Amino acid sequence: MSDIAGVPPAAVGRLRVICGELPEAYEEPAWIGLRWRIRRRTFLHVYTTDVRGSAYIDMDDPAILMTFRAPPGELAALAHAGPPFFRADWGVNVVGMVLDDETDWVEVAELVTAAIACRRPAASRSG
Repeated sequence: MSDIAGVPPAAVGRLRVICGELPEAYEEPAWIGLRWRIRRRTFLHVYTTDVRGSAYIDMDDPAILMTFRAPPGELAALAHAGPPFFRADWGVNVVGMVLDDETDWVEVAELVTAAIACRRPAASRSG
């Protein structure tokens, strides 16, 4: 597991405020960067790419990436919207977003709030 050294403190701080308002959400180090979970299910992951880049998106330079779960109605729209969004495949309902100086943090808050409602695909939900 890594620490958050690669993720700028300003981005982490904003995400902590957003996720801190969500019932049962908690933060923990991930294999790279940070992830936020409810119970044992990840709904948000943020990290900074290195010189190897990302498996999800072709980037020339290191970037801050946020991957999150999206409701079915938004999944396709976000995945096909183009920058700053991209499709991530760590889950069937996961998309990603590049975080940069142009990031709309109100939109991020809305996306993160929606992400907790779809921690699992509807077909596999149980008690």
